[in-house]
Amino acid sequence: MTEPTLMSYAVIGHPVAHSQSPFIHAAFAAQTGEPVDYGRIDCGPDGFEAAVRRFAAQGAGGCNITVPFKFQAADLAARCSERARLAGAANILKFDAQPAGWLADNTDGSGLLRDIGVHAGFDLAGRRVLLIGAGGAGAGVLGPLLQAKPRQLVVVNRSAERAARLVERHAALAQAQGVELSTAPLARPGSGFELVINASASSLQAAGVPVPASVLAPRALAMDLMYGPAAQGFLDWAAAHGAAGRDGLGMLVEQAAEAFFVWRGVRPDGAPVLQALRRRLGAAA
Repeated sequence: MTEPTLMSYAVIGHPVAHSQSPFIHAAFAAQTGEPVDYGRIDCGPDGFEAAVRRFAAQGAGGCNITVPFKFQAADLAARCSERARLAGAANILKFDAQPAGWLADNTDGSGLLRDIGVHAGFDLAGRRVLLIGAGGAGAGVLGPLLQAKPRQLVVVNRSAERAARLVERHAALAQAQGVELSTAPLARPGSGFELVINASASSLQAAGVPVPASVLAPRALAMDLMYGPAAQGFLDWAAAHGAAGRDGLGMLVEQAAEAFFVWRGVRPDGAPVLQALRRRLGAAA
């Protein structure tokens, strides 16, 4: 029996030195026995497309894409999954040899839902949800959030126009799922949300939480898609106002597991990898 060929993958973006993706995918490869080699490629602020094309030309199998290149990534592929098309952004590319060409996909929303439902034990159905941010991260998670059938979902963003465009693109899906989807001003987002998700760049920029504490219902789940020191301010804010704070490590692991499945056709178990990653980073469970 012929041994499977070692295939290369990488996270491409700027910066990427901090990325935990190589650790995560090495753990998945060890867990599943899949022959995967995973690295980091810093493309600089202007070299994204060239870096992707060079990597693909070397016979690589695919790549992850970081902010701020998720919108560009979708344009490089001949094919888009439905979730990437709806988001208008992709966080993975699969370099298929098929005549149809590369596949762009978005696993962010799938990873977020699995972390919220499985690791945090939070049922989204019938809940009121506030999504902060309408950039690449927010766009990637909105569709799957709607498919989980919350009662209401409000999107706020520094650029109200961008939030409106994102909501308009998802209006048909929201209607089909019976979800009340709308936008609101960032300074007046509403109150009493049972789930608050920070998908903005505020934590990365150490800019403080961009919404008032009144958004939090008693014992709400408040989740920042960042992790490590970047997320600590948001977690402290959540705790100070009686909410359960959660960082983005679980989402990071679960979106990677979904990407691994897209690339390899094998779905790894994220739970032990998340535990190992928290130990590695010294983060609180």
